[in-house]
Amino acid sequence: MVRRKIVFGLVVCLLTAMLIGQSLSQPGQRGQRGQRTGGQDRQDQGAGGRQFDPERMRQMMEQRMKEMLNATDEEWKVLGPYVMKVQELSRQVGGGGRGGMMSGRGGRGPGGNQTRQRQGAQNRELTDVEKIQEELQTLLENTEATPEKIKELLTKLRGAKEKAKQELAKAQQDLRKILTLRREAQLVLMGLLD
Repeated sequence: MVRRKIVFGLVVCLLTAMLIGQSLSQPGQRGQRGQRTGGQDRQDQGAGGRQFDPERMRQMMEQRMKEMLNATDEEWKVLGPYVMKVQELSRQVGGGGRGGMMSGRGGRGPGGNQTRQRQGAQNRELTDVEKIQEELQTLLENTEATPEKIKELLTKLRGAKEKAKQELAKAQQDLRKILTLRREAQLVLMGLLD
């Protein structure tokens, strides 16, 4: 189980690094003629002044998954929602949610981390796990937070993760029903199925 989590984490990190590299190498991500935009827009920019687009990142990740499974457009219309649901639930269960290292909370530049934290969730509603993680992170930033309140939110977070774990098991079962053996094996190697 631990090995599977490590493999899954490595796959997610590798995919994320590849996607970030691709998005940063795309032209047109800066202001006109390579000029940086100033003021408030700077906090939403990634390395080199390029603006981070979470929707574009999601699309690139989805495209990469489609390619790895060697799925046609028609096949992906069926497979895609199942695969992406399993991926999202795996991320929640594995601890790589909004409070994890990959969330971008570590860098607290101008504008505070609240803007940066919300950046990836602009186009979707936060999950229960993400909402509780945000609440707990905010609480932990308060040096006067009581141990009782921390324990309460930690228990709540563990409950939400357990619920996500049960949803993940069902989503994995549903996905297996529509997979070929080759695709199932590929998803096992990627860490999305056991």
